[in-house]
Formats: sequence, C-alpha cells, structure tokens
Amino acid sequence: MDLRRKSLPVLVCLLSVAISAFSQTKPISISVDLTDAPRKILHARLSYPVKPGSLTLVYPKWIPGEHGPTGPIDNLAGIEFTAGGKPVPWRRDDVNMYAFHLQIPAGVTTLDAKLDFLATASPTGFSAGASTSANLCLLSWNELLLYPEGYSASEVRFAPEIKLPEGWKFGTALTSSGESGAAANFQPVTLETLVDSPVIAGRYFKEIALSPEVSPKHFIDMAADGPEDLNISKENLAALHNLVLEAGKLYASHHFNSYHFLLTLSDSVAHFGLEHHESSDDRVSARTMIEDDLKLLNADLMPHEFTHSWNGKYRRPAGLVTPDYQEPMKGELLWVYEGLTQYLGDILAARSGLWTAEQYKSYLAASAAELNHRPGRTWRNLEDTAVAAQTLYSTGEGWDNWRRSVDYYPEGELIWLEADVNIRKLSGGKKSLNDFCARFLGGGGNTGPKLLPYTFADVVDALNAVQPFDWASFLKERITSKANHAPTGGITAGGYRLSFDDKPNEITRAEESKNHGVNAWYSLGFYTGSDNVVSDVLFNSPAFQAGMGPGMKIVAVNGRGASDELLRAAINETKTGARTVEFIVENTGFFKVLKVQYAGGAKYPSLTREGSGVALLDEILKPLASHPDVKPAE
Repeated sequence: MDLRRKSLPVLVCLLSVAISAFSQTKPISISVDLTDAPRKILHARLSYPVKPGSLTLVYPKWIPGEHGPTGPIDNLAGIEFTAGGKPVPWRRDDVNMYAFHLQIPAGVTTLDAKLDFLATASPTGFSAGASTSANLCLLSWNELLLYPEGYSASEVRFAPEIKLPEGWKFGTALTSSGESGAAANFQPVTLETLVDSPVIAGRYFKEIALSPEVSPKHFIDMAADGPEDLNISKENLAALHNLVLEAGKLYASHHFNSYHFLLTLSDSVAHFGLEHHESSDDRVSARTMIEDDLKLLNADLMPHEFTHSWNGKYRRPAGLVTPDYQEPMKGELLWVYEGLTQYLGDILAARSGLWTAEQYKSYLAASAAELNHRPGRTWRNLEDTAVAAQTLYSTGEGWDNWRRSVDYYPEGELIWLEADVNIRKLSGGKKSLNDFCARFLGGGGNTGPKLLPYTFADVVDALNAVQPFDWASFLKERITSKANHAPTGGITAGGYRLSFDDKPNEITRAEESKNHGVNAWYSLGFYTGSDNVVSDVLFNSPAFQAGMGPGMKIVAVNGRGASDELLRAAINETKTGARTVEFIVENTGFFKVLKVQYAGGAKYPSLTREGSGVALLDEILKPLASHPDVKPAE
C-alpha cells in the first residue's frame, strides 16, 4: 500500500513474509460473539492457514483516524491457541507488547485462536473507550484480532462473522453473504477494509435510507439505549437528506460503494466521531435527536466524519499512510486532514440545514475567540500541535490554554476559511474553495474505495491550479506563527468582525447549559463545571493573577454560598467599573480567600457585520444543491 517504502524496509518486510509460518491459502476466519456485550465482554474465534515454522502475530497498535498508538491491548484477555485440538504455546515479545510469538508444529495447516475483549473502559476517549450498554454494542474489529507480522494490511484477507444477542439488529458497510438466526456472515475483505468497517448492533435499532434517489446508496443506522431515543424528527431527516446532496455537489464524486452513518445514541458509551471510508462511527448522548441543545452542539459531527471519506480516506497525508498498524504515523499535515475537514464539515452542516447560518456564525465566533485567548500559542506553533498529536488527545482541561491541544481542528478551520475568502476575492467571485474540493478531494470521477496520498506540495499545487497565489508562504506563515492572536483574516475579509456582548450566543449558551457551569473566560478568566469546580483558568487573566487554578472548588462568592446565578451576578456588577470579586475556594481539602480585580461585566463572543454589500461569509454558507421537500425513505 505504501509505495514510498524502498530498499531496506521493503527487504525486511519481504524476508519476514518469506520465513513466516503464515500461509495465505484462504482468508483468516474471524467470528465475533456479541451475546455478552451487555455485560461488557466480547468473544472472538479465529482460524489461520499456516505451515510449520515460526509465526509472529501482532495486535493493531496505530489505529487509523485516532492519530496515535491507541490499540487497547490492555483489555485483550483469554488468549489461547490450538492446532488439531492441542494447545500451541505462545510468548509475548518482551519489547513489543503488541507481538506474540508461536512455533507451528509439523503437519499443522490450521491454527485456531480464542480471544476475549474486556469492554470495561470508561466512557471517554475514542474506540478503546466504552462501546457497549445493556441494549447496544459498537464493534471495532481491531479490538479482537491478531494478524501475521510482516504483511501489509492490504494483503491479508479475513472472512468475518458476528453472532448477535437475541432480538438485536445490526448495520455496517461490510457486504453480507448471508444470515442465519442470530449469526451474520460477510464477504471476505482485506484487513485494511475490516478495520475500516465497524458494526453497530442493538435491541433498539433503526436503518433509514437517505436521499434514495442518489447513487451510491446512503444510510443512517441508529442504535439506542431505549426506543424513544430513535425518534428523529422530519426536519432532522430532511437535513441529513440535504447533507448527502450537498456533499455530492461539493466533492463532485463518491469514492465508496455505499455509505453508512453508524449513529450510537447512548449515555453509556464514549462520545466521539471516527471516520471510515464507507461509514462513520458517530457516538452521542442518548437524547441528541430529541433535545434541541444536544442537536445543536452535535450538528457538525456527521458532516465532519462524512467529509473524511474524501479527506482522510480517499486522500490522506503521506505521513499517515503506513503499510500496517505497527508503523508509527506522522501527523504534520493534520491541519489539512482535520483542519480542512473541520471547515468543510461545519460548512456542510450550515448548507444542509443541520445548523442555520446564524448558528454556524455563533459557533465560529466562539471558536475564534477561544483561539485568540490561548497564550500557549506564543511558545507552541500550530504545526507542533499536529506533529505531537499522539500526545495531546488524552490531555485534560487544566491549563490547556497554556499547553495547547489538538488546535489544528479549530485553527485549521480559520486557515481554510481565509483561503476560501482569498480565492473568491482574487478570482473576482469566479472561483472558491469548492473548486479546490472538487479537484483535490473529488478526483474527477466516482470510484470504489481507494487511497491517494498527498504532501504539502500537492496541496499547494492544487490551490494554485484553482487560483494562482503564493499559497506556500500563506500556509507556512499560519502554521509556524507564534503570534498571540489567531488567524482571523477569513472572518474580517468575509465581512464580519469578532466582538463581545454581555449575553451568550446560541452555541455558548448551549455549552454552558450542557456543562452545568459558567463561562467567565473572557471576563474573570475561568470556566466552571458542575458543583462549582474550576475546569480551567486563563493564563495571566484576573483570576490567574489572584491565584485561582484548575480543580479548585468555589465555595463562596462575595461571602455567599456559591452558585452559578451568584457568580453571573457578581460578574455583571463589574460592568460599571472596577470591582473586587471575592471567592472562597477549596483546594484538596484546604481553603483560601481569593480576591479577583476586574471591570467590564460579562463578555461573550459574537460576530458583528462590517461594511456594506455582500458578505463573503454569507455567500460561503449558501447551499450548493437544491433542497426539495422530500422525506427520506425509511
């Protein structure tokens, strides 16, 4: 798969294959039993075609889309190997914890394996996080398989099968080869495709065809904790129908045989999105399709992961293209992989109606304002957040503004917004980033799943093909800058400016409600969450100068027992002039009085229209496709 590997690495790979006892005479069979998923344990049986000799099997370590060595080997258990019913001893490598060494006896042609995966992780992180509840399961195949070392993921083939609990149904991008009772078989696929094709299953399950007039076919497969959580509204269905149409217009091609949005609605699983070529693993709170604030805050998730089918799967930075799941990935272009996807996914949310244009602008204001208040940007540039991605996904909120985290998502969005506005201005409105997407991500025609790696030079060349400009310097300046402000040129050139009001915008209000706390970031300089606990403090803010830190619990505000209402009132009282806001805080069992000096009242970000005539940002948000009032077929 990785054509860049030459000389010694290729020789080592070929020698490894030559001496391996693995014999790819037929696909490796893998059967996963999900009947114990409700009690958080999954079972797998595998059969490998082998021949006598040494065999090393490896567990997937670097998981695509997670940008780090996140393979959850700590929860792999019950490992047994047999041949002809007799045990075959194994030994874990004492350096590489993901490798297992075996010696295949003479006369053996099939090696059988039993594995269990303990699905007991907490509901945090990505696919290694909680994935089951009493009534559903999201199966990521990489959690329950071992594959022969030395073979690329595009060479090794698997024949998958699942067994479901009674009454459960499932959805996946894999092609069925037959169902019998609670068991389902799928057509053989490469290891690469298997790991890229999760399965969603549940007692309360619904599949809906989206935009049935479009080819290839698109579906949303939903599994929920309870039947009421599947009640997606007609308006939401129409917006998802529009999403399919808008993506087709933007990318002008498809690179999948069919596409499945795998939507998990549960309060018991980790909440995230993970991209796959022909599906997406989208996990949200149980009532996301029912409660307005949850719908608002998650409206960008499916457009983002859908966009990854083009940018991330069909096109992928060369540093993230590796032959298997053992070789480390290099993330220096994640501001393209994730940043461009963040921009396009959010634009698609607005164009499709999952967000209104005003809701998108509220989101953009909140995002840009936070990036402007990240003093860590003065020591760490955006490119370094991409290079160090594998160390940043699991960081906490405390002092995040000084460390910086995976900022290539939101800051990448600002960079690509500015690029879009520049193309429109330079071309006199004749070209836009839409043309770049059709050229660079679309590829000029429909195909099945395939991979075309790209480099920084490829990105620059494609931009220049749409609109000549010094794109290399434009991009380099923004990803290497250590300025104390975010690249907000796309907002100002797009006809708006970042401003602050004393009332939260729609996105900020919904976030405050969801987090059960107060956003005092742009006033006193901190956030609180539930129980009046400080989640983060802005470096050099009034609260910072007074001695406040993450993890402290606010016990009292101006001499009264702390509450969100009292905190907001204390901040509002500073609108007319400088005041001292007095806090009593508890820090690991010790109490202290902190006096915060501040004037200015509450401050929340918003976008204010600047100038006259047509605002380019408004033009960008206009739909590309016509949106007929059609209810997607169920």
